Amino acid sequence: QVQLVESGGGRVQAGGSLRLSCAASGRMFDVYKMGWFRQTPGKDREFVATITKSGDSTDYADSVKGRFTIFRDNAKSTVELQMNSLKLEDTATYYCAAYQYGASGYNYWGQGTQVIVSS
Repeated sequence: QVQLVESGGGRVQAGGSLRLSCAASGRMFDVYKMGWFRQTPGKDREFVATITKSGDSTDYADSVKGRFTIFRDNAKSTVELQMNSLKLEDTATYYCAAYQYGASGYNYWGQGTQVIVSS
């Protein structure tokens, strides 16, 4: 089992920054990669960013490239998402997720943290 708890969401004006944090616990040695996803009401959950266990490989959705940065601290078992130059369309609930070795996809999810970008 892996437990994920997100924090750091809130309200920010367009152009501002927020930093989300995901505290992970449990069988983290089984986790291949961690990711951030987001969802707005009525829409499917969408990929935002991912980082491998070693931290040597990252990937981003085109919509956030150059603005968001994902990084992890294995010593602290945290994965963070630095979000800069926020846009109104970044408003969503953000979820942290873990992808275990052998799984067919991200199989552990946090409860989500809300980000509201206002004009």
